[in-house]
Amino acid sequence: MMVLSLHVSAQQFPFGADVTWDRHSLMVNGRRVVPVMGEVHYSRIPADEWPAEVRKIKEGGVTIIATYVFWNHVEEQEGIFNWSGQRDLRRFLEVCRSEQMPVVLRVGPFCHGEVRCGGMPDWLFSKGCEVRTTDPAFMTYVERLYRQIFTQVQGLQWKDGGPVIAAQFDNEYRGPGEYLMALKHMARGIGYDLPFYTRTGWPALTTPVPFGELLPLYGDYADGFWEKSIKETAGNYYKAFSFKAFRSSTAIGTDLLGEQKEETAKGDDDYPYFTCELGGGMATAYHRRPYVYPEDAYAMAVVKLGSGSNLLGYYMYHGGTNPQSTTGITLNESVHTLSTANNDINLLSYDFQAPLGEFGQRNPHYYMLRKLHLFMNDWGEQLATMEASFPGGVTHPDGDSPKKGDDSRLRWAVRSDSGSAGGDRHPSGFIFINNYERLQNLSAKRDVRLTACGVTLPPLTIPAATTCIFPVNIDGMRYATAQPVARRNGRIYLQQVPGIPVTIALESGKTLKNVKPRGVTRPVCANIFLLTEDEANHLFLDEPSAPAPVVEVDWQKVRDAGSPRKIIVGRKKVAEAPTDADFSEAAVYVISLPEDARGLLTINYRGDVARLYADGKLIDDNFYNGRPFCYALSRLPEGCRRLELHILPLQSDMPVYLPREADKTPGEAIGSITVQ
Repeated sequence: MMVLSLHVSAQQFPFGADVTWDRHSLMVNGRRVVPVMGEVHYSRIPADEWPAEVRKIKEGGVTIIATYVFWNHVEEQEGIFNWSGQRDLRRFLEVCRSEQMPVVLRVGPFCHGEVRCGGMPDWLFSKGCEVRTTDPAFMTYVERLYRQIFTQVQGLQWKDGGPVIAAQFDNEYRGPGEYLMALKHMARGIGYDLPFYTRTGWPALTTPVPFGELLPLYGDYADGFWEKSIKETAGNYYKAFSFKAFRSSTAIGTDLLGEQKEETAKGDDDYPYFTCELGGGMATAYHRRPYVYPEDAYAMAVVKLGSGSNLLGYYMYHGGTNPQSTTGITLNESVHTLSTANNDINLLSYDFQAPLGEFGQRNPHYYMLRKLHLFMNDWGEQLATMEASFPGGVTHPDGDSPKKGDDSRLRWAVRSDSGSAGGDRHPSGFIFINNYERLQNLSAKRDVRLTACGVTLPPLTIPAATTCIFPVNIDGMRYATAQPVARRNGRIYLQQVPGIPVTIALESGKTLKNVKPRGVTRPVCANIFLLTEDEANHLFLDEPSAPAPVVEVDWQKVRDAGSPRKIIVGRKKVAEAPTDADFSEAAVYVISLPEDARGLLTINYRGDVARLYADGKLIDDNFYNGRPFCYALSRLPEGCRRLELHILPLQSDMPVYLPREADKTPGEAIGSITVQ
């Protein structure tokens, strides 16, 4: 297979280029782009892994990295800033510069990110100041933080030819806009000078910020660990699978933000429609452990793009592991911390079921999303000014909103332009189709008639669980019932959508019916190549032809579990995670690694919570949800060949949401342990 030079971000964002925006999109040297932004937290990944992981992110078609700078990761003790090791922001930014990858810094002071106290250090809460306000005492501490961050950023801003292209202030803030503006003015006074600045567009501010100062960015998730309910499809997450004419979500952070209105704040529609938290996966809390599917992320992304978004930002795109505390406390969100204490999150693991997992493993949606990212890169300049319309129905606060599992009609939308003056060019566009909703069995839709840009496609059957895009009046095609993937060197690459016969109607009048994929070497006509789904997912991607062998690992149970613990439903009205003391009753297994063991350790087990130890030190943990517990052996201490796995058993009638994939049989057990 031919290999593409993967300098996508260099094509979209030459460092130091003029970056501007209007109501449609970002523009780079006057050229419209539709970027892909992927969240990765540098301080949750060992520094020596950064180059390889940034490269993987880039190979996935991501063109901007977003990262939080967690205050309590770098100033855990008052006045002592730690920018060493995996907290070394400057080193991470230099890696991004070497990979030509722009970076949006989310600098807080409040970040959340399932970090202890939302990223604000414990000592701050003893100062008597009112956090996340313009209280002068609080702002003094924030200024010290921002100045410290600037020492890491100086010389690496966009204007200097560096990667830092934007900054976000605070996160999910609901108060007066004056606070966010005070943060921006402070940053500008320190020396931050960036092409644009952002804020989360949810929840609604009590007073606005002046137009143009901070771009609002939005999000949606397929499920939420923060829901207090332990029912399977609790919350409004189903709405993320229907096209909608407004930008905000009513499902994000309901534990902290409460009920939110189905509306976009006045004036925000005059900004380009960008997202920063489109669920690439989902974390697991102790009381609620969603099992997310590749189709969840892919369908939400296509729906957002079809609804008019011109920047897809995933949270998370790459999972991670919390760093070790310098003070002996844990850095995870917990119901017993001083702030944002509504959920018990893993002590260390922050895998997030993301496209790239905790250890950089490529998950199926890494490949599924990648073809969408190629499409956004190659047709973005045209797509950016195309307006969205919703002939297939729409979620709208004043309109006909579908209910959970609504199977009465096909969900589809159109993005199109108006053609050219005088009619010498017909309107062109793309049809976006989604016949998938998480944990709902939508049926195949038969005899579907799709019309866009004055063109009516032949009657189609759209199979169940299908999400796809069709081109209309694009690149010499009147239409195609196949998905556009890439446009390189004069070649057009389309993918056959499983279950949908391919028809390609050319503007020349020729129509090709029941076209079969021929791969990347044989065109189906002229310059058009038709691929299978697998070929499209891996197009231009240079990977090893053969995966590493799977090696069975020896293990032995050395202690049975003791008495079951009492699961507490505490002051936050959710089940609380076990304490260290509870693990004195855990079952214990010894894992013996072969001398030449390399790769990813995969533990298939059943239980409530598992903790993995090396040389007596906790190295990772897992809330069981039906997926295996994984660990990268490259992170083990030199010469370590013996691990201990401690598992607390499942109990009957636990006040915990376990997904349908989880074996809920009380007790604990190991099925297999392998390395690949």
